[in-house]
Amino acid sequence: MKKNIKKDYRVSSKLIHGPELMTKQWDFSHHVVPPQSSSVTYAVSSAQRGAAGFIQFANAQDVNERPILIYDRLEEPNRNMLEERIALAEGGEMAVAFTTGMAAISAVLGVLTRTGEHIIAHHTLYGCTYSLLANWFPRDGKNVTFTNLLDIQKVMREVKKETRVIYLETPSNPILEIIDLGELRKAVDKINSKRKPEEKINIVVDNTFATPFCQRPLSLGADISLASLTKGIGGFGTDMGGVAVGPKELRTALFMYRKDFGGVLAPKSAWPTLVYGLPTLDIRMRKQQETATKVAEFLENHPKVARVLYPGLKSHPQHAIAKKQMIDCDGKFAPGSMLYFVLKGKPAVASKSSSIIIDYLAKKSLVITLAVSLGMIKTLIEHPSSMTHAAIPINEQEKFGIDPGGIRLSMGIEDACDILGDLDTALKLVK
Repeated sequence: MKKNIKKDYRVSSKLIHGPELMTKQWDFSHHVVPPQSSSVTYAVSSAQRGAAGFIQFANAQDVNERPILIYDRLEEPNRNMLEERIALAEGGEMAVAFTTGMAAISAVLGVLTRTGEHIIAHHTLYGCTYSLLANWFPRDGKNVTFTNLLDIQKVMREVKKETRVIYLETPSNPILEIIDLGELRKAVDKINSKRKPEEKINIVVDNTFATPFCQRPLSLGADISLASLTKGIGGFGTDMGGVAVGPKELRTALFMYRKDFGGVLAPKSAWPTLVYGLPTLDIRMRKQQETATKVAEFLENHPKVARVLYPGLKSHPQHAIAKKQMIDCDGKFAPGSMLYFVLKGKPAVASKSSSIIIDYLAKKSLVITLAVSLGMIKTLIEHPSSMTHAAIPINEQEKFGIDPGGIRLSMGIEDACDILGDLDTALKLVK
């Protein structure tokens, strides 16, 4: 029962219903909710059809072609539908989903670089990403330079003949630095114009903090946009996942990498993000960033807080860049749901004060939970220096701007008054 739809519906509506009511990945025209796939293997009608399926997969057929399903690790309906919708949300030609965000990062960098080649990365990254680049890639003969991507000219001085990737998060984890993607694109294009296609530099952006609601890196100059589905896109903290979105010419390599290394998103993990996560992204993020703005303004004006980093505040060092890049589908400024703040006092004092606040909230608050991860409907608080970024040496953390007493907040959808009340009570415990 396919409807004749002529109207160009908004992306937020398509994330609920899909690009089409009748997906070419799976005919579920009579299902209001897509059914959950549970079969690891699929029967084929003949040896010839089985062979055709393997040929089709080896060529990573276009998502508009109905795949011959053979085995979950190759192709699977729920995952395919999710990839269709994420590509739509990010404005990409294709998307490939992985079992975690780190699996997606590993795959993209694995496909884009070879032994002896070079990666430039922003010096402030998620702890596990930093560990991957600092500890594991050098073992494979891949060289990594960490530098400050806020200074585009400095970055260009780090470029070598072997450089193949410039990697960054924007906003960065945890201190929410905003990299100017347009300026970075211009600088990279100048270099690429003098290189062979196989030697070009790719800009890879982790868009986890912003989600496609707040920012679409591909439209701003990135070659590939990455995200952890576990976070804001999934939204409910029930399943892990990761995704890479980009040009269709990379799809075959990413599919084959995923097949051979095995980091395939399971259908039972794809289904909740397909059915609950993406359809509610718009409404969740609107509520979360509304609360984040109120909390950021409260903290900025609090006498015991030294500084607050939130893209929505005029005091943010890259506020002007954020207003240019972090735009929702309505064209409105969308500064996101993440913020970072540091208490007053010398580092040792501020660190102790942050522990007092975090411990109090962990034990006494209903609406603020001490836990890692982010982007959930529940407000989460954590201490990056000793938790999510513990893989980075302390001296490196301080050099990169991660304060020993810094606190990261991921805003949920609870009532803002309750969150502000508990934060106010916790801050009163600090001398």
